[in-house]
Amino acid sequence: MERRGVPTYQDDLGSPPSGLQAESPQQKATMMKRNDKYLPVSAEEKKLDEDFSSKPRINESIPMKTLYDEDHQQLGPFFSDGQRRVDYVLTYSIQKPNNVQRRSSKCSDSNFLQRLRCSLSMRSSRAPLQPKEDPEIAAQEQRADYHEDDKRFRREEFEENLREMGLELEKDEGSKIPGIGFMKVHAPWSVLCREAEFMKLKMPTKKVYEVKQGSNLVEKIRLFIHKVTAPLHPKVDANRPLNVKSLSHPFSREKQHLFDLSDRDTFFDSKTRSSIVYEVLKRTRCTRAKYSMGITSLLANSIYTSAFPLHDGDIEGVNAETNDRKLLYEQWASYSVFYKYQPIGLIRKYFGEKVGLYFAWLGVYTQMLIPAAIVGVIVFLYGCATVDDNIPSMEICDPRNNITMCPLCDRACSYWKLVTACGTARASHLFDNPATVFFSIFMALWAVLFMEHWKRRQMRLNYIWDLMGFGEEEEDHNRAEYEFRVMQKAMKKDRSVSKEEKVKLTCTDRLPAYLTSVVMMGFMISVTFAIVFGVILYRISIKAALHISTYPAARSNIRATVKTTAAIINLIVIIILDEIYAAIARWLTTLEVPKTDKSFEERLIFKTFILKFVNAFTPIVYLAFFRGRLVGRPGSYLYVVGSYRMEECAHAGCLMELCIQLCITMLGKQLIQNNLFEIGIPKLKKLLRKRKSEVTSLQEEEVKTLKRYEKDHFLGPFAGINPEYMEMIIQFGMVTLFVASFPLAPLFALLNNIIEIRLDAKKFVMELRRPIAAKAKDIGIWYNLLRGLSKVAVIVNAFVIAFTSDFIPRLVYQYAYSPDGTMHGFVNHTLSYFNVSDFQKGTAPLEQMHLHYKVQICRYKDYREPPWSSSPYDLSKEFWAILAVRLAFVIVFQNVVMLMSDFVDWLIPDIPKDISLQIHKEKILMVELFMKEEQGRRLAVQDNHNQETCTSPSSDNQSPQQPRSRPVIHSKASW
Repeated sequence: MERRGVPTYQDDLGSPPSGLQAESPQQKATMMKRNDKYLPVSAEEKKLDEDFSSKPRINESIPMKTLYDEDHQQLGPFFSDGQRRVDYVLTYSIQKPNNVQRRSSKCSDSNFLQRLRCSLSMRSSRAPLQPKEDPEIAAQEQRADYHEDDKRFRREEFEENLREMGLELEKDEGSKIPGIGFMKVHAPWSVLCREAEFMKLKMPTKKVYEVKQGSNLVEKIRLFIHKVTAPLHPKVDANRPLNVKSLSHPFSREKQHLFDLSDRDTFFDSKTRSSIVYEVLKRTRCTRAKYSMGITSLLANSIYTSAFPLHDGDIEGVNAETNDRKLLYEQWASYSVFYKYQPIGLIRKYFGEKVGLYFAWLGVYTQMLIPAAIVGVIVFLYGCATVDDNIPSMEICDPRNNITMCPLCDRACSYWKLVTACGTARASHLFDNPATVFFSIFMALWAVLFMEHWKRRQMRLNYIWDLMGFGEEEEDHNRAEYEFRVMQKAMKKDRSVSKEEKVKLTCTDRLPAYLTSVVMMGFMISVTFAIVFGVILYRISIKAALHISTYPAARSNIRATVKTTAAIINLIVIIILDEIYAAIARWLTTLEVPKTDKSFEERLIFKTFILKFVNAFTPIVYLAFFRGRLVGRPGSYLYVVGSYRMEECAHAGCLMELCIQLCITMLGKQLIQNNLFEIGIPKLKKLLRKRKSEVTSLQEEEVKTLKRYEKDHFLGPFAGINPEYMEMIIQFGMVTLFVASFPLAPLFALLNNIIEIRLDAKKFVMELRRPIAAKAKDIGIWYNLLRGLSKVAVIVNAFVIAFTSDFIPRLVYQYAYSPDGTMHGFVNHTLSYFNVSDFQKGTAPLEQMHLHYKVQICRYKDYREPPWSSSPYDLSKEFWAILAVRLAFVIVFQNVVMLMSDFVDWLIPDIPKDISLQIHKEKILMVELFMKEEQGRRLAVQDNHNQETCTSPSSDNQSPQQPRSRPVIHSKASW
């Protein structure tokens, strides 16, 4: 029996999948010419291939009348027959000139070549221009008509190829969204089985086994914590036994009897069905565009405007029946369950492993922030409790000391009393005390414990999700832009080159793009430095302006005003540049034309991380390590841009200003960029899409009657989870890099993440289209970035403690210079003397405000010789002694903490012991399963041979009968 239009690989069950036997364009054209009437495969013919055994098709699909009423059949994610599920949707523009619409109705024949000839005749009939028409307008209309026709031809050819691949399509151009056509795609059972085998998808078999919990102390503690926190777990999978797991095996049509196919509608869930269809869409070629391959290139050339899988159903309303999306909204995306754990298994089931791993990592990170936040609060409270006992701040606040300080700026600033810095000194003690050293060591070890905890959690998820042995090399496909560039290069190459030589892009081809990337990255980093320098000039100039101001309110608290306003300016600049840098990084990555999506993603992540990291941390690094050290001294100050004198730190050090900058940047980025933007921008884009589609004029009742794919069309496209990771990585840097100066950073990060999880959940469930389920066994390059940041954090905190805080000077004074071994006299020890007669000309104060005597000697914070010594104003021996101790502290701190971190890393195994035992048990069970199957096959062969011997004694002259490839009865009996 000859079937029209049915590829041979669908008839032969033993043949390899279609992706392995691609036909050339010439072969396809020959076959299409040979079959004059090339029609889609009929349903009756397809049913012949949908079952590999002689079983009746009882469980093929559930009649929809038993599940939904007639109205819901029309609104749900199904074809018009109410039975075939919509696994994927392609949208395209149907806005065409009127003359094309009228003529295209004449060419509605199903034969592709006939439609092509009809369209060519249409173009030739439009060629001669009418005398009354404007030639320019007519030419523009012809070009537009040609462009739309070309798009339509490519779509029709692509859809015809999809039908050849076995997919079922249904078109809807009469939707309530004007100008948008929908192509619904359904994968029948035969296609799902074929592609699942080709993709080597692991599916649960009938074999189940008991998962035994570990008996060691760690596992007992984990089980105890699990029981105690039972009320915090979400109410999902209540009917699933906890200690039972199915044995998974890559799907095979030859071994269907191993799998539980009692309900074929649920064997492949909606996530798996959409990912299978997406793989077919990527592999199916559109030969009309010679370089095109799959749906990605068609989307890039606007042949289709979008492609996405559908959400399971509505969340609220009359039609909101129980589904995974509604369950996610209730148990995950609602603020009322902020205190509960996330339903990671359901997230993975609905969105895929890649999204599931992100939220699992975010949950582990937020969970680990709890002890860090508690210790940080304790350190802060310790500073509050000991501030009244801090001798240096008490000496600064004592008016009896009557210490006159040198001016903070030239001419405009006057001499000032040290007692006016009392508030700053007391506040600095809250963050600059001996407990911060302990907290820095604690946070270094915390980072290592976090990374180890995540590795173990990741291995547990890999075991539960059957990702052991998963490799991503099979999923790499060439990007559309890469194919296009390769085609351009092939057309430019000399014809003398052998046709067998494979054309590809080399480093030489990408050299201009690489140079552009390096130059642009350097330029953007320079822009960041320039903006930070501009903020420095703002602080210098505004401080001088406030000092000469006649308003008492402006002069009352100059330091706090300058610090706060400068930090707010830095925050605004950081937020603006973040958006600009993200766009520039994507543009530079596109210029480099990476071959695969994985390569594109890694290059984009690296560029974006470098730019955003420099943007966020440059102001903080300046305050921590450079401010107050490039100043000079009275009488010999350092000037920039003419007469701008470099700014000094307050007497208590720059740690307070660093703390203010960290606090405002961290809170501002989290509140504005991470939260408000995530809420406002998706809603704004959704509103704009509705206005553009003229759907806002519909009544509320009409909006409710929109079909599932029409509702999902208005949702925002899924842009990946890299922006979400980037937010958390920058926050991780804020928490770990400068934690010595801001012990409350873990607390602010914890509060933000509690909100962030629910915001992201609401965005994924309600505001974005459903992403394509992507498999992943780890978080990829992000783990390396986290590990690198945790190593750098040790070095940065060592330098913050040694050079930014006064911890080392206090330690040296107490044990080397203090007469009684206490901190009395420390403030006087840190101040040097300056004779006011040594001021440079034009830099002395114009007036001595609030002073009733003439100043001859003023003090400034530095370790220098007095003016009456033999080498006035030179660095003193105390300076060099303290510098030596600072450097020694950095070396000792770094090596001790690194050694402790490596010891903790070595002590904790990456794979939990119970998981390693279960993996070994699975391998043994799999071997036993196949041994039983092989034994069943041998028994079946022996039975067949005995029957042949009994019934046909003369069978020696005949060829022996081949055994069946799948002995259904005996293999089932082996179970």
